[in-house]
Amino acid sequence: MTAFVCALRAQEPPSSERSVWDGVYTEEQAKRGEALYEKQCSTCHGDKLAGRESAPPLTGGAFMANWNGLTLGDLFERIRRTMPQDSPGKLSRQQNADVLAYMLNFNKFPAGKTELYRQAEMLKEIRFETAKPEAKK
Repeated sequence: MTAFVCALRAQEPPSSERSVWDGVYTEEQAKRGEALYEKQCSTCHGDKLAGRESAPPLTGGAFMANWNGLTLGDLFERIRRTMPQDSPGKLSRQQNADVLAYMLNFNKFPAGKTELYRQAEMLKEIRFETAKPEAKK
């Protein structure tokens, strides 16, 4: 193989790469996240995640476009470091993961059999993709 072909292959995502379409959270976790969201996040982001004057939406086209191609680790870290706005870092890693699970559920990404990780390093292996990938052969 030429060095050029090797360089191209190195840029390709690994075949085992996961995305939000692979069922990366559970229904139970999303339910816990919904309760936390209502208590900690809805004042600013709204009951339907549509955003308000003081906070951007967590659903819809603008939200999807902003995060498309990034990782859940990126989104998790943004939540962990900046939310809630009046007390950043107030929630535990587990609570942040639960809220993120609720956001994925609300945005119609499928649930699975294992809970969403609470470690950013592991979440960086899960891509946020707005378009459902074609079934693998």
